[in-house]
Amino acid sequence: MKSLKIGKYEIKYPIFQGGMGLGISWDKLAGNVSLNGCLGIVSSVGTGYYENRKYITKEINAKPFGSENFYSKAGLEAIIKNARKICGDLPIGVNIMYAASDYARVVRDACEAGINIIVSGAGLPTNLPEFTAEFKDIALVPIVSSAKALKIICKRWSTRYNCLPDAVVLEGPLSGGHQGFTYEQCSDPAYQLENLIPQVKEEIKAWGDFPLIAAGGIWDHDDILKMMSLGADGVQMATRFIGTYECDAAQGFKEILLDCTKEDIKLIKSPVGYPARGIRTNLIKLVENNAGPKIHCISNCVTPCHRGEGSRRVGYCIADRLADAYNGIKETGLFFTGVNGYRLKKLIPVKELIKKLVYGENS
Repeated sequence: MKSLKIGKYEIKYPIFQGGMGLGISWDKLAGNVSLNGCLGIVSSVGTGYYENRKYITKEINAKPFGSENFYSKAGLEAIIKNARKICGDLPIGVNIMYAASDYARVVRDACEAGINIIVSGAGLPTNLPEFTAEFKDIALVPIVSSAKALKIICKRWSTRYNCLPDAVVLEGPLSGGHQGFTYEQCSDPAYQLENLIPQVKEEIKAWGDFPLIAAGGIWDHDDILKMMSLGADGVQMATRFIGTYECDAAQGFKEILLDCTKEDIKLIKSPVGYPARGIRTNLIKLVENNAGPKIHCISNCVTPCHRGEGSRRVGYCIADRLADAYNGIKETGLFFTGVNGYRLKKLIPVKELIKKLVYGENS
């Protein structure tokens, strides 16, 4: 596999470790992924929970109060600093949701903390360059689900900011967490990653040349080679990295994945308004019976939820339930996974996983 150039940064192996929040890819996972030649990506979601809420100024019921604490600047700085202790000066990225309540501020926080690459999705980050203008070395990588979405971003970035993406992540409908598709599109062959890659590749050609990173449902060495044979320059993988010792999630989170079956992985309703893929656990059963945990919008995490309206509509608060998952609370946690999560059977070191991805399962 060839190395991957993202802006001014060179990644030894063309593999992104996808950002997973809340707290699933923080310093330990991202730092070790970058150390071993891929791009480790820190999640900016819920940094107020880092190190037992050490970096926040106010909490209610052991939950960060308001978006300024949920997206803690000090917490993000500490995560990036600690990741650097592992990977040194090697490139490291951050994933920032466009739907985040404090999006502009979180972008600037990440820049000031010394991040190298910003990956941004959960909406179209049409104004991302506005918030990074004074940080010339930071590479910008939007996440899209179609050629049309990439066209909108390239047109806006080129006309308003005189720049283009340093790369683009194309995420198909087999990924974990929120989807950029309707429920029907998630199972429609026309919207599968294999069919989207050529379309997005053509759109890239209309603007110049930058790498296409394929994401969603990619599991092993053979999948990576398949995506690259279709025109991708690299891949982004998230779920499989949960199956590592270094993943920042609690052991209980990992046990949920290790114990789940193919039939347990479903598309579920989310307060954000998009379908999301996760494991049908006790929480989902409670919600289906209108017996979910009480909903109090304390953290104000995402704008599409409208301070709890979305949560009340679907029956759970996504910030609270993801925090439970991060802490391994199986009864009320929300556990996201890609479509292949059931294939996790044991935990292995990040170094061993990357070797398998680059050279094959039997390496």
